[in-house]
Amino acid sequence: MEPGTLLLAATPLGDARDASARLVDALGTADVVAAEDTRRVRALASALGVTLTGRVVSYYEAVESARTPMLLDALREGRTVLLVTDAGMPSVSDPGYRLVSACVAEQLPVTCLPGPSAVTTALAVSGLPSDRFCFEGFPPRKPGERRRWFGRLATEERTCVFFEAPHRLADTLADAVSVLGGDRRAAVCRELTKTYEEIRRGTLDELAAWASDGVRGEITVVLGGAEQATTDPAELVAQVEERAAGGVRLKDAVAEVAELAGVRKKELYDAVLAARR
Repeated sequence: MEPGTLLLAATPLGDARDASARLVDALGTADVVAAEDTRRVRALASALGVTLTGRVVSYYEAVESARTPMLLDALREGRTVLLVTDAGMPSVSDPGYRLVSACVAEQLPVTCLPGPSAVTTALAVSGLPSDRFCFEGFPPRKPGERRRWFGRLATEERTCVFFEAPHRLADTLADAVSVLGGDRRAAVCRELTKTYEEIRRGTLDELAAWASDGVRGEITVVLGGAEQATTDPAELVAQVEERAAGGVRLKDAVAEVAELAGVRKKELYDAVLAARR
């Protein structure tokens, strides 16, 4: 028996008219429709005038591991499995990776029905350089971890795209200002393709001030890359000594400055010791 095929399908971010013809066809013909939210896929099918003839099963983060074997069985039996998430492309900060990885391991066919993606949509409308970019998923929720996360982006020269929950956006942008400085360019894209779509472009200072009053909706942030600059070793040593004078252990001070500057800790530590001699 020939195995079935796993179809990864991008779904509209908000406007059902963005659905591809191949998605419409797959929704009506797939033997199994694995959906992050079964209610939303039924609503999408209704908006598209499609009748779901296959079995509809939920496939969200908490049940991925438990449901994957069942979907693999369906594929082994020659069935077509359509995987869709709430909006955009499966596996991009959404369920899908585990199932695809398992299919690859068993050499089961996998293909993709391309379409909407919040990552590339936000990048395209941001007005920031798009020739080179990176995607960072969601920032950490804890403030300390989030600031360290921004610290690792301090010297990233590519435009960076990430998602954020609306209730955390103000704190995240405030942390970005404290770590990256208020002059870094960015864009906050809210409710992409939906009725109340809003694109805010400006400096981190300006965007943090705007978000402080509260923001609602689906959020994608596009962060401009760092300007290429040569690091002055003497300035970094001075930053370490300033922290050490304030009571921070030398090794911790070196680690903090090295992370923010994107240099090796050992090299900076040796430079501090040499300066002290």
